[in-house]
Amino acid sequence: MMKLVSVADVAANENNLSGEDYVRIGEMAKKYGVTLRTLRFYEDKGLLNPKREGATRLYTRRDRARLKLILLGRKVGFSLRDVKQMIDLYDPTGTNAKQLRLTLDKSDKQLGRLQKQRQLLDEAIGELNNHMTVVRQLLAERTATQASAAG
Repeated sequence: MMKLVSVADVAANENNLSGEDYVRIGEMAKKYGVTLRTLRFYEDKGLLNPKREGATRLYTRRDRARLKLILLGRKVGFSLRDVKQMIDLYDPTGTNAKQLRLTLDKSDKQLGRLQKQRQLLDEAIGELNNHMTVVRQLLAERTATQASAAG
Protein backbone atom coordinates (compact mmCIF):
# COMPACT_ATOMS: atom_id res chain seq x y z
CA MET A 1 0.00 0.00 0.00
CA MET A 2 1.32 3.41 -0.96
CA LYS A 3 1.89 5.93 1.82
CA LEU A 4 0.50 9.36 1.04
CA VAL A 5 3.03 12.18 1.03
CA SER A 6 1.98 15.71 1.84
CA VAL A 7 3.33 18.77 0.10
CA ALA A 8 4.94 19.73 3.42
CA ASP A 9 6.82 16.40 3.47
CA VAL A 10 8.09 17.07 -0.03
CA ALA A 11 9.21 20.54 1.04
CA ALA A 12 11.09 19.20 4.02
CA ASN A 13 12.77 16.59 1.87
CA GLU A 14 13.75 19.06 -0.85
CA ASN A 15 15.47 21.41 1.57
CA ASN A 16 17.33 18.76 3.57
CA LEU A 17 20.12 17.68 1.25
CA SER A 18 22.94 17.90 3.76
CA GLY A 19 24.09 14.44 4.82
CA GLU A 20 22.05 13.17 1.90
CA ASP A 21 21.51 9.48 1.60
CA TYR A 22 21.60 8.58 -2.07
CA VAL A 23 19.87 5.59 -3.60
CA ARG A 24 21.00 3.87 -6.79
CA ILE A 25 18.55 3.27 -9.60
CA GLY A 26 18.15 -0.45 -8.84
CA GLU A 27 17.35 0.20 -5.20
CA MET A 28 14.94 2.96 -6.19
CA ALA A 29 13.14 0.71 -8.66
CA LYS A 30 12.84 -2.12 -6.17
CA LYS A 31 11.69 0.09 -3.29
CA TYR A 32 8.90 1.71 -5.31
CA GLY A 33 7.95 -1.23 -7.52
CA VAL A 34 8.84 0.42 -10.82
CA THR A 35 11.17 -0.58 -13.62
CA LEU A 36 14.53 0.97 -14.41
CA ARG A 37 13.02 2.04 -17.71
CA THR A 38 10.24 3.88 -15.87
CA LEU A 39 12.76 5.81 -13.77
CA ARG A 40 14.78 6.76 -16.85
CA PHE A 41 11.54 7.79 -18.60
CA TYR A 42 10.56 10.04 -15.68
CA GLU A 43 14.04 11.54 -15.80
CA ASP A 44 13.72 12.18 -19.55
CA LYS A 45 10.39 13.93 -18.92
CA GLY A 46 11.96 16.20 -16.28
CA LEU A 47 10.04 14.67 -13.38
CA LEU A 48 13.15 13.32 -11.63
CA ASN A 49 16.66 14.71 -11.62
CA PRO A 50 19.08 12.21 -10.09
CA LYS A 51 22.67 13.15 -9.37
CA ARG A 52 25.17 11.55 -11.74
CA GLU A 53 28.47 9.95 -10.89
CA GLY A 54 29.67 8.74 -14.25
CA ALA A 55 26.92 6.49 -15.59
CA THR A 56 25.49 5.89 -12.12
CA ARG A 57 22.25 7.62 -11.19
CA LEU A 58 21.95 8.57 -7.53
CA TYR A 59 18.52 9.55 -6.31
CA THR A 60 18.11 12.07 -3.50
CA ARG A 61 15.40 12.31 -0.89
CA ARG A 62 13.83 14.98 -3.10
CA ASP A 63 13.71 12.52 -6.02
CA ARG A 64 12.16 9.88 -3.79
CA ALA A 65 9.51 12.33 -2.56
CA ARG A 66 8.78 13.37 -6.14
CA LEU A 67 8.49 9.73 -7.23
CA LYS A 68 5.96 9.10 -4.47
CA LEU A 69 3.89 12.02 -5.76
CA ILE A 70 4.24 10.82 -9.36
CA LEU A 71 3.07 7.33 -8.42
CA LEU A 72 0.17 8.68 -6.38
CA GLY A 73 -0.84 10.94 -9.27
CA ARG A 74 -0.69 8.06 -11.74
CA LYS A 75 -2.61 5.79 -9.36
CA VAL A 76 -5.54 8.21 -9.27
CA GLY A 77 -5.45 8.74 -13.03
CA PHE A 78 -3.54 11.97 -13.59
CA SER A 79 -1.47 12.28 -16.75
CA LEU A 80 2.27 12.73 -16.34
CA ARG A 81 1.84 16.22 -17.77
CA ASP A 82 -0.63 17.08 -14.99
CA VAL A 83 1.64 15.58 -12.34
CA LYS A 84 4.60 17.56 -13.65
CA GLN A 85 2.59 20.80 -13.67
CA MET A 86 1.56 20.30 -10.07
CA ILE A 87 4.99 19.26 -8.79
CA ASP A 88 6.87 21.96 -10.71
CA LEU A 89 4.82 24.73 -9.09
CA TYR A 90 6.36 23.91 -5.72
CA ASP A 91 8.37 26.80 -4.27
CA PRO A 92 10.27 26.04 -1.04
CA THR A 93 10.26 29.73 -0.10
CA GLY A 94 6.64 30.54 -0.99
CA THR A 95 3.14 29.76 0.22
CA ASN A 96 2.52 27.37 -2.68
CA ALA A 97 -1.05 28.65 -2.90
CA LYS A 98 -0.92 28.49 -6.71
CA GLN A 99 0.27 24.87 -6.55
CA LEU A 100 -2.43 23.95 -4.06
CA ARG A 101 -5.17 25.66 -6.11
CA LEU A 102 -4.05 23.86 -9.28
CA THR A 103 -3.86 20.53 -7.45
CA LEU A 104 -7.33 21.01 -5.99
CA ASP A 105 -8.77 22.01 -9.40
CA LYS A 106 -7.21 19.04 -11.19
CA SER A 107 -8.22 16.70 -8.36
CA ASP A 108 -11.83 17.90 -8.46
CA LYS A 109 -12.01 17.28 -12.22
CA GLN A 110 -10.35 13.87 -11.89
CA LEU A 111 -12.73 12.87 -9.10
CA GLY A 112 -15.65 13.69 -11.41
CA ARG A 113 -14.15 11.51 -14.16
CA LEU A 114 -13.56 8.64 -11.74
CA GLN A 115 -17.12 8.87 -10.39
CA LYS A 116 -18.49 8.75 -13.95
CA GLN A 117 -16.29 5.71 -14.69
CA ARG A 118 -17.58 4.04 -11.52
CA GLN A 119 -21.17 4.67 -12.61
CA LEU A 120 -20.49 3.17 -16.04
CA LEU A 121 -18.72 0.17 -14.46
CA ASP A 122 -21.58 -0.39 -12.02
CA GLU A 123 -24.03 -0.36 -14.95
CA ALA A 124 -21.89 -2.79 -16.96
CA ILE A 125 -21.54 -5.12 -13.95
CA GLY A 126 -25.31 -5.06 -13.43
CA GLU A 127 -25.98 -5.85 -17.08
CA LEU A 128 -23.44 -8.68 -17.08
CA ASN A 129 -24.91 -10.15 -13.89
CA ASN A 130 -28.40 -10.04 -15.42
CA HIS A 131 -27.14 -11.70 -18.61
CA MET A 132 -25.36 -14.42 -16.63
CA THR A 133 -28.57 -15.12 -14.68
CA VAL A 134 -30.49 -15.59 -17.93
CA VAL A 135 -27.77 -17.86 -19.36
CA ARG A 136 -27.72 -19.96 -16.16
CA GLN A 137 -31.50 -20.37 -16.33
CA LEU A 138 -31.33 -21.42 -19.99
CA LEU A 139 -28.57 -23.89 -19.23
CA ALA A 140 -30.49 -25.34 -16.28
CA GLU A 141 -33.66 -25.71 -18.40
CA ARG A 142 -31.80 -27.37 -21.25
CA THR A 143 -29.89 -29.68 -18.95
CA ALA A 144 -33.18 -30.70 -17.26
CA THR A 145 -34.89 -31.27 -20.63
CA GLN A 146 -31.97 -33.37 -21.84
CA ALA A 147 -32.00 -35.46 -18.63
CA SER A 148 -35.77 -36.13 -18.86
CA ALA A 149 -35.53 -37.08 -22.54
CA ALA A 150 -32.74 -39.54 -21.79
CA GLY A 151 -34.55 -41.08 -18.84
